[in-house]
Amino acid sequence: MASDQVLSAASSHIGKIRASNQDSGSVGRNLFVVADGMGGHAGGDVASALAVQHLFGLDRTYDSVEDAREVLFRGVLDAGADLTRAVEEHPELTGMGTTVSAMIRVKSQMVIAHIGDSRIYRLREGVLEQITADHTFVQRLVDSGRITAEEAAVHPRRSVLMRVLGDVDADPEVDTHIVDTLPGDRWLLCSDGLSGYVVRARHCRNSSHRR
Repeated sequence: MASDQVLSAASSHIGKIRASNQDSGSVGRNLFVVADGMGGHAGGDVASALAVQHLFGLDRTYDSVEDAREVLFRGVLDAGADLTRAVEEHPELTGMGTTVSAMIRVKSQMVIAHIGDSRIYRLREGVLEQITADHTFVQRLVDSGRITAEEAAVHPRRSVLMRVLGDVDADPEVDTHIVDTLPGDRWLLCSDGLSGYVVRARHCRNSSHRR
């Protein structure tokens, strides 16, 4: 990742259940973002698009990871303010929200900002690691030891978000951190439409190894 050249690609699919795609994303030279509008709420597609459009302007080089971290953190909060203003102007969008998982490349490090249950993974030497933590009801149950990660994957309330960017919270709590990279690292930013398959695939693989 120390090289100026980064190979990247993006793809989205509506799936077989919903009538519209509420995901938005951006792949730049230094900035990478995925956002997933809140399903079942008015304007989920609008919320994710507004968030990504706001963050798009942050795709530039930075003098330090701390500079990038502050800019990205502020950018996500400002995107949330954009959503609030949109609801004030269009009350029919009340209740809309979106997840945001974003990262900025600064030399050999990644600056990450995250809210919701979209995820960032890193593949290093054949090992896939989840870098972000879900802000969901079931993740709290896992963290408190009340259920296992395997049980969380099939829990009926696994999609209930505890944190989200939108008009429902005027002061959202956004996670930010800095992660070192190595040559050959591969990164995956995805919404829960894909991460659910990732979890099930890992679970099936681990189950087969235990047999």
